[in-house]
Amino acid sequence: MERNPNFINENRDDLCASIQYTIVDVLIKKLIKASKELGINEIAIAGGVSANSYLRERLLELKEKYDKEVYIPKFEYCTDNAAMIAISGYYKLLSGGFADQSVTPMSRLYF
Repeated sequence: MERNPNFINENRDDLCASIQYTIVDVLIKKLIKASKELGINEIAIAGGVSANSYLRERLLELKEKYDKEVYIPKFEYCTDNAAMIAISGYYKLLSGGFADQSVTPMSRLYF
């Protein structure tokens, strides 16, 4: 069988839809399992991912099927956390709040 070097470009929409479907499916299955095991009846989403229309659709199905209270923000409030981190970094830069290059990062700081 010959490989198509343009496969990804020619099938990008289908690939993205398949990945989205799989990710949301896994999230919903884990959410259902966790809510049953822990007795959770209220579910909320936030951040940039809460703008995903397929995730919203599946959460509303979960609400109907499992009688859960679901809180989904209006689309205009679904901000991306990366943008919030970037703007806080920008203001930190303006205020001179960064260390110089002599500082060595430590992933685990013990006291």
